[in-house]
Amino acid sequence: MSDRRKLIAGAIGLVVATFLLTCGGLYYLLHVWTNDARGTIKLIRVVQLIKANYVEDVSIDDLMAGALKGAVNAIGDPHSIYLDSKMLKEFMIEAEGSFGGVGIVLGVKDKVLTVISPIEGTPGEQAGIKSGDQITKVNGQDTKDMALDEAVNKIRGVVGTQVTLTIARGQEVKDYCLTRSNIQIKTVSGKMLKDNIAYIRLSAFNENTGNDFIRQYNELDQAGMKGIILDLRDNPGGILQESIKVASLLVPKGPIVSVVDRAGERDTSYSTLDKVKYPLVVLVNGGSASASEIVAGAVQDTKAGILVGTKTYGKGSVQTIKNLFDGTAIKLTIAKYLTPSDRSINGIGIEPDVKVEIPENAMGDVQLEKATEILKSKLQ
Repeated sequence: MSDRRKLIAGAIGLVVATFLLTCGGLYYLLHVWTNDARGTIKLIRVVQLIKANYVEDVSIDDLMAGALKGAVNAIGDPHSIYLDSKMLKEFMIEAEGSFGGVGIVLGVKDKVLTVISPIEGTPGEQAGIKSGDQITKVNGQDTKDMALDEAVNKIRGVVGTQVTLTIARGQEVKDYCLTRSNIQIKTVSGKMLKDNIAYIRLSAFNENTGNDFIRQYNELDQAGMKGIILDLRDNPGGILQESIKVASLLVPKGPIVSVVDRAGERDTSYSTLDKVKYPLVVLVNGGSASASEIVAGAVQDTKAGILVGTKTYGKGSVQTIKNLFDGTAIKLTIAKYLTPSDRSINGIGIEPDVKVEIPENAMGDVQLEKATEILKSKLQ
């Protein structure tokens, strides 16, 4: 056979092989993923019908954004959300430590938009908004069917502008008119109490928290601390790795947290601390969530300290940002985490070792007083 004939035969063979592979691929898609293929075609058809027949012109970008948002919302996980370009930018700014808003962290509890915690020194806290408050309306719009990301987007805005939140607390319903400000989040503060008991407050876990905590810890260590009260009350969480940095100074050598994905693959983070240096009490409440619960769970399971307060929020899942190609993204729950003893606290929370409720008419901080009492008994 001549070289020319060989070349032609080879080309024909390549075309036939490509055709067969394509047909095989289509067969696989249509028979193995029949429902997925049909659903995708159906979605495209709906978009075409709206674009061609709706009484008014509709932007294809708006249609696709709505479809993407609906797809993520259909998961039924309030922590998985579609982020348009504006929301993605705001999310990244918040992670870095500042954003425009009123200073409240939101979640969804029992399908109701709920305040996880107010941020210290912000308009929300100054107005008297509390952990557990239910937000029923934003600027008069009912939040019943409002997704978490949509609510956050409506509450945040330009510094100096106002937003009205209708809040239900028990039987009381009240409107709060708040002026948005630039929320600068300093997540770590500390001081020395009597008897050389160090008090360290963590208000959230952003990208600076771990290093700021280490710096504060070392300063108090050099000042002669003999015991630590770590206050995680109303701390809504944040960046996973920052909570691991904090726990690494507090719990003994061994696991801090295990992250388990859908395939059951486990990624465990460890402490290398030879031994716990100081007696420790951790303050928690219903506003302690996510990364806060990682630290609290590690302390409780390793018996590195005592938890005082009330049951934590119960967010034991891990989210990541998956960037799309056009400046948008989805924040998606990709795993659940387990405490060192393999506890899943998602939807359950962590019960403190010593339960202390704060009475309505309390004159002081009874939880802090109890923590101080426990530490003093250990230092004697």
